[in-house]
Amino acid sequence: MTAIMNFLTALDDFVWGPPMMVILVGTGIYLTIRLGFPQFLHTSYAWKLIFKGAFKKDTEHRGEGEITPFQALTSTLAATVGNGNIAGVATALAAGGPGAAVWMWITALFGMCTKMCEATLGVKYRIKDKDGAYAGGSMYFIEKGLGQKWLGWLFAFFGAICAFGIGDAVQTNSMAAVGQSVFKIPVALTGIVLTVLVWIVVVGGIKRIGEVTEKLVPFMAIFYIVGALIIIIAKINLLPWAIGEIFKSAFTGKAAFGGFAGATVAQAMRYGVARGIFSNEAGLGSASLAHSVAQTKHPVRQGTIAMIGVMIDTLIICSMTAIVIVITKSLDTGLTSTPLTAHAFSSVLSVLGGPIVAISSLLFGYSTIITWCYYGQQCARYILGPAVIKPYAWLFVIVAFLGAIVKIPFVWLLTDALNGAMAIPNLIGLLFLSGIMAKEIKEYFSNPELLG
Repeated sequence: MTAIMNFLTALDDFVWGPPMMVILVGTGIYLTIRLGFPQFLHTSYAWKLIFKGAFKKDTEHRGEGEITPFQALTSTLAATVGNGNIAGVATALAAGGPGAAVWMWITALFGMCTKMCEATLGVKYRIKDKDGAYAGGSMYFIEKGLGQKWLGWLFAFFGAICAFGIGDAVQTNSMAAVGQSVFKIPVALTGIVLTVLVWIVVVGGIKRIGEVTEKLVPFMAIFYIVGALIIIIAKINLLPWAIGEIFKSAFTGKAAFGGFAGATVAQAMRYGVARGIFSNEAGLGSASLAHSVAQTKHPVRQGTIAMIGVMIDTLIICSMTAIVIVITKSLDTGLTSTPLTAHAFSSVLSVLGGPIVAISSLLFGYSTIITWCYYGQQCARYILGPAVIKPYAWLFVIVAFLGAIVKIPFVWLLTDALNGAMAIPNLIGLLFLSGIMAKEIKEYFSNPELLG
């Protein structure tokens, strides 16, 4: 077992190491230039579509599909806005200093274009079964666009397995730990409650997931952001200083805090880039699975909406965590992960700080689980056919309970490595189909009738 663990550790370090970080960000930079900087030119238009969708006004441009464009966005946000926004950002700042936030932002800016491409190609190459159900994702545009079914199969294989860990057991284990430490809830009880809550939603498929996430995601995001804003407003006189320290640390390596005097530019870059990618999943291909079944008349319309998911996840929610930690000078404590974020909130909000972070952690984790069940189902469906959907859901729910009561390092490492490995076939597809993507964008934004 030791040999296996050592192998998986080495594999995980390679998959999530600097070379992969460079490839992921480099792909985002290439696509941004190739497609004419869409995330900078069309952000306001994307927000317009999102607000129309949130208030049910965007019915004219809806085509066939399983869920509304807004539900597709909230479903993907449900998967990405997780405990990484709370614990992951804190860990990045603890390891790389305040400057890690800047590299997280830079990664997100280019990741917006990558996410746009994933969703657009997902819609363009989606399929419709005999029963009228839609299916799509990176494996389909790799097979149908590139003609490389084996590569699409590889993506689906990685996704079907890693969903059990990174999107299921890992989440319930973290949630059970938070419930026990903050609210003194036995982990077994948390596991039982989570199992029931997950099953109630996932048994209804993507339509029920969409219905739940369009209500849950805005609530949990606003809940956390408001808590963070209260702290920032309370410390508003320190905000210019905090922003200055974040940027100074990013480019000089000189952190303002004694415990981080040794933080270097390389460390800030490494942990910031990693957190940005882990948080919004741009380049991994997961978001294409939900966006591809949206009700839309043109692929680029949904792709434009998809890129805002990166902005909300990383540029807004992750930034709230980073600024709160820096502005409260919590890095001086030597804490990391969730305890660091909880300390930052509690230092201003007193007894309310810990519960706000804990409740957010529970909501973020739950939303991640229900969407990743769908992701795993669609990957398994690509390999084994529609008959696997219900058995997969049952197994997913069982693993959710087991994850709450026991932590298995083998599963953690394996699924984390496979999650990163999903990026390889996905990026190959994005790069070789970038010409088609450019054509789609030109066609859409040059046609006033399509813009609506």
